Amino acid sequence: MNYQKPKGTVDILPGESEKWQFIENKAREVFNLYHFKELRTPIFEHFEVIVRSVGESTDIVSKEMYDFYDKGNRHVTLRPEGTAALVRSYVENKLYGPEHPQPFKAYYIGPMFRYERPQAGRLRQFHQIGVEAIGTKSPATDVETIAMALDFFQQLGITHTKLVINSLGNVESRSRYREALIAYLTKVEDQLSPDSLRRLHQNPLRVLDSKAPEDQTIVEKAPSILAYLDEESKTFFDEVKKLLNNLSIPYEIDHRMVRGLDYYNHTVFEIMSDAPGFNHVLTTICAGGRYDGLIGEFGGPDERDTGFGFALGIERLLIAIEAEGEELTTSQSIDVYVSCFSHEESSVALRIAQIARHAGLIAEQEIQYRKLKAQLRTANRLGAKFVVFIGEEEIQSNKITVKIMKTGEEKRVPCEELQNFFEEMKEV
Repeated sequence: MNYQKPKGTVDILPGESEKWQFIENKAREVFNLYHFKELRTPIFEHFEVIVRSVGESTDIVSKEMYDFYDKGNRHVTLRPEGTAALVRSYVENKLYGPEHPQPFKAYYIGPMFRYERPQAGRLRQFHQIGVEAIGTKSPATDVETIAMALDFFQQLGITHTKLVINSLGNVESRSRYREALIAYLTKVEDQLSPDSLRRLHQNPLRVLDSKAPEDQTIVEKAPSILAYLDEESKTFFDEVKKLLNNLSIPYEIDHRMVRGLDYYNHTVFEIMSDAPGFNHVLTTICAGGRYDGLIGEFGGPDERDTGFGFALGIERLLIAIEAEGEELTTSQSIDVYVSCFSHEESSVALRIAQIARHAGLIAEQEIQYRKLKAQLRTANRLGAKFVVFIGEEEIQSNKITVKIMKTGEEKRVPCEELQNFFEEMKEV
């Protein structure tokens, strides 16, 4: 049998995994500046957790979920997105309590799962970085979180970005718009795609998100949700725009942008890239919005029933970095290569390698006892800064020969001084 990875998954090999680590560490670094802390949830949840938050009529629930019954006949699903799991954890662990900083600000990094047709940047097991700020109704939270996403991209060298925003308004505004949209779409329902026809009375706003060619012209002429915002919703959206302007963050408004999940209201946004590698075709690399009401769905307190967040895919992020013409520097070189030529010398070599590691240096030792020329070739290929030679003379004299590869200079170092020597070499 020819064993292969499941369709829609990838192996992240050495050389590539360092790029992932760089992105994840940069996210942690930037998010920490905004006082967001990491929260980790299980990769599977009870089915109801996802349905309750994402919405039964969404493609995620109706088509894409990896859900199954476990051996205890519990209906569970591999998580398709991160917000529902984090909100569930927030409520279950009472993170709204006075002992926790409020608003509660957290981020997550990890794999998500959706059964869809695999393509570049879209896999069945994909990886998301996401953030959530829970317990604040301030438009300043929306803008601060968007600014954080833009800062993160800037740190990765992604500069060809475009911020697009919209408002879905509060529950009352959205309800009025829903009725107007159904009235409009009903007149042309015979022209809609099968998916949009199904969504028409279940969740008509999802029609606006349709990529089907037959829906595009219809969507283009659909009424704008901005015309149905009540005074509260207009005021909120005006404040978001004002604060973006105050930070000199450019943006565009797209009244047809609704996002694909049912829990959004008020501010929604996407950050798109038109980097040269995308041939200046806009590609969404980050998206999110406000979800007032979702915490209450999970039994959370009314006074904290408000939140704002975003998510981005690491796979797509790597493509965006490449499209910018950027190359993530991921050094795989080592600091010390310990050379030896016999089994007797090997135990000393192991001890020397450990001394180097405890001094904070990356060390590799010879274990095949090859000829000197072959060992030096390996040391060069690994980018070693220093080569330590262990031979009969070194063992008898209790002094180790260290070659500085950059200059070719050799030094004789007493064994008892190696720890200090390596610590000094760390700065070289």
